[in-house]
This record gives sequence, C-alpha cells and structure tokens, in this order.
Amino acid sequence: MTLTIAQTMTVFIVSHNLQITSDSVPAISAQALADGLKAQSNAFDHAEALNHPHWLIRLESSLSSDDMAKELVQAWKKFRISSSHSSEHHWLALGGRKDSPGSSGSPLQEGSWGVDVVECSDPDQFLLSINWEALRSGRPNDAVFEIKV
Repeated sequence: MTLTIAQTMTVFIVSHNLQITSDSVPAISAQALADGLKAQSNAFDHAEALNHPHWLIRLESSLSSDDMAKELVQAWKKFRISSSHSSEHHWLALGGRKDSPGSSGSPLQEGSWGVDVVECSDPDQFLLSINWEALRSGRPNDAVFEIKV
C-alpha cells in the first residue's frame, strides 16, 4: 500500500506597483523578477514570468499565504540589494484570494492570490490613496493580507 500526501500549494499571481521615480530603483522585467526571486529564496517552488499586461509573475510555495507574502517582500528587497539598486524605501504586499472563477485568459484563477507588490516612500499615504481599508473591509479576514516592510 502506498500513501500519498497531497501538499497544498499557495499560488501568487504578482503585479508590481513602482511608486518610486529614481534611476536607482528601476523597473524590473517579469523574467528578471522571476529569476531574481527564485535566486533570493528557497521558499518558492516555482517562479514563472507571465506574458500579461498587469500580472508579471506566478509564484508557488508550500508556505501559508501570510508567510509567503512576508517571504516575497524579503526576497524582493534582497533582489534589489543584490542588483545594486536602492533599498531605502518601503515595500507593501497587498493580497486578495480569488474566490470566484477567473476571467478567460487571466492567470488569476479561483483559489490563487492576486498580490500587488508596491515600492513606495510613504506606505500609509499609498494605502489611503487606494482606499485600502474600504477594499479590505468587504472581504473575509482570511481572504486578504497586507505586509509592510
């Protein structure tokens, strides 16, 4: 008799919101980001660049969504540092679980997480500008996260 243990994978579909205008914090291509995050963290079992106008990469991990979000932000910061980019700003990871069927052709499908990684100088002001508290309040607590670094 063979026992098979199914491991649940957390799937993040990640976008990037670069609010810093500086040559020392350049935009990052999807492929460079996927490769860089995978190089900076062993927690990601899969990192894939996407060909989509909004979503940049798909990440998979056996971590919980909260732990994976923390790992994502830390790996992103390490990637910036290893690329000799400035890291004297703030990172946010704002995530929401997709609880309904995804649109045809969208990489964000039911059960996965849409995650916006924001690089900014003032995270509180950014959250106010997008009305984050109102966006959060309409979702179950286990269907949304916010990580600030």
